[in-house]
Amino acid sequence: MADQPIIKLHDGNMMPQLGLGVWQASIDEARQAVLKALQVGYRSIDTAAAYKNEEAIGQALQETEVPRGEIFVTTKLWNYDQQNVQQAMETSLQKLQLEQVDLYLMHWPCPEKDHYVDAWKKMIELQQQGLTKSIGVCNFHESHLKRVLDETGVTPVVNQIELHPMLQQRTLHAWNAMHQIQTESWSPLAQGGKGVFDQEVIKSLAKKYGKTPAQIVIRWHLDSGLVVIPKSVTPARIEENFKVFDFRLDKHEVSDITKLDSGNRLGPDPETFNG
Repeated sequence: MADQPIIKLHDGNMMPQLGLGVWQASIDEARQAVLKALQVGYRSIDTAAAYKNEEAIGQALQETEVPRGEIFVTTKLWNYDQQNVQQAMETSLQKLQLEQVDLYLMHWPCPEKDHYVDAWKKMIELQQQGLTKSIGVCNFHESHLKRVLDETGVTPVVNQIELHPMLQQRTLHAWNAMHQIQTESWSPLAQGGKGVFDQEVIKSLAKKYGKTPAQIVIRWHLDSGLVVIPKSVTPARIEENFKVFDFRLDKHEVSDITKLDSGNRLGPDPETFNG
């Protein structure tokens, strides 16, 4: 992990700031993508029970020559398993062919069902059992985070949320930071860069630094203190997305991209999504 920025989580565990996401990747695509990513230098892989490709991650981890201790593996508890947390974790570990993951995240709060606090209590137990090093959440708003804090006293180490130049969620990002919760960006390129890569500020910075628009946006996440997990199954793009450590954006350039925020959410709203 020495060649890339590492984030220290509030529980003391270390997490690479850049990882590979495998959402919507088939078993074969995910396996090949992970093997390529590990070859390139990635040391963080983000999957989920809902992606139905945990087996592929397990296969790749068995095939790679990179030692398990150097790879940060994240998976997630799906919504309908919030009342069956232990079994869900054990199923994920079996598919991943692991005895422990590095980070286990609750995928959505599903506030209407109102099981997320009890599910969080079970996740605390999983950590105590040693089945996961760290525990966190995805798509939690301040109200959801306050409830788990108030009712359990245990703070998630990570809140993984939709975050890209068109939806920056700066208030939530700041709240996370105030409570030592690391913000992690999903869909960091706005699902292929539509409406982002063609922005004049992105194009001009790409030209200035001799980088692609995707590399500029990934660098913006890194320079904003975010953990970022761009998804790709294309070998050339996986490699390209990792070549972002030889430059940094100036503060005013980060600020210029920040001005693109339009509140354009591409995924579900956590307040109303209960699927």
